[in-house]
Amino acid sequence: MDIDRAVQSRIVRTLVAGQVLAGLGLGATVAVGAILAADLGGEALSGAAATSSTLGAALVSIPLARLAARWGRRPALALGAGVAAAGSLITVIAVGIGFFPLLILGFAMLGVGTAVGLQARFAATDVAAPQHRGRDLSLVVWSTTIGAVAGPNLVGPGEAIAQWLSLPTNTGSFVFAIAAQLGAVALYLVALRPDPLVLAGNKPVEPAAAADAGIVRGRGPLVFAIAAIAISHAVMVSIMAMTPVHLLHHGASLTIIGFTISLHIAGMYSLSPVFGWASDRFGRIPTILIGQALFAASVLVVALGELSNTAVTVGLVLLGLGWSASTVAGSALVADLSTGAMRLRIQGRSDTIMSLAGAVGGGFAGPILIMIGYAGLAWGAGVLVLVVTAAALVVWRAKPATPSAPRDATSEVQPAGQTSE
Repeated sequence: MDIDRAVQSRIVRTLVAGQVLAGLGLGATVAVGAILAADLGGEALSGAAATSSTLGAALVSIPLARLAARWGRRPALALGAGVAAAGSLITVIAVGIGFFPLLILGFAMLGVGTAVGLQARFAATDVAAPQHRGRDLSLVVWSTTIGAVAGPNLVGPGEAIAQWLSLPTNTGSFVFAIAAQLGAVALYLVALRPDPLVLAGNKPVEPAAAADAGIVRGRGPLVFAIAAIAISHAVMVSIMAMTPVHLLHHGASLTIIGFTISLHIAGMYSLSPVFGWASDRFGRIPTILIGQALFAASVLVVALGELSNTAVTVGLVLLGLGWSASTVAGSALVADLSTGAMRLRIQGRSDTIMSLAGAVGGGFAGPILIMIGYAGLAWGAGVLVLVVTAAALVVWRAKPATPSAPRDATSEVQPAGQTSE
């Protein structure tokens, strides 16, 4: 498909701006989410913030993908950002009245913002040239860095806002999140034109023809790609979610906690263009293996240096980098292995599985922290890293399809829903 470069550039710029705003909301809430959950529900439930957020993302990933398939990316992304803004408001109310179930609902609605970010990265590939999918996807992922790094550092100013507005303690940062998400709603509705899905031929007002239903290329590599994304997300969430509670117990201030989470989120997004380029240049599987190596380094640093704030911070940066490499390359591989409407369905399922895995990781993280400590939690995550590494080596030997080196089997158009092994 010959899509004007200027049009694709404009689409990517809009998605980038939306991710900056979404990142402000994400970063402003991650740093205090576990602390608020521990205050209202007890330390064993401190992981409920991450769990409910990722569950919220999981529940809406497929509906958002279906909405996008019917009406386009623009209304799907705008609706998701609006739900996230409402979640921030509900979170403030829940803390004010001290009602834990309402807090969980608020975090779940905030998780919809995560689902929007996941869909935005795929939106960047809707009309991207195959050889540039990794690059365009990674630019959208990278843009989250700006807001997400600034967000945790808004905890201090947020407290000043909370006092000025007579809001409960530790809720001021959610005011920034509300404003940022509402800004994202306006941006998507006004600026995301032309809609990339409409431009790609998935007309929201016309049912897809049988020939447009899409194909899947290689079920084995596709299953691996989705699993690698999901397990990597579980590793990241389980360690990240418990870090604020761990640091608080060791005397760290909210400012230090916010700074640590900022650096972690910087690791998640800042080098994503590099990993996108690497996945285009060297292949998806090698880049996923780089991500697992970074995860392994993170586990070692965190587990052996759990009593040092500096070591924990370094470990969290490595954790973010590992997540970035694995997620960018894995997502590009998912985009490689499917076409047409089938790609949308698979993307929605991939995001759902990814978020469910994160929810499981966050849910178990709290009890594990109590039973075997922060270092034990890290070692447990390391087992998952070994699983992904072993699977990647097996799939790599099978040489899955990539834009630069497609297999002969993938060049044959299969009937919709069929696979080429």
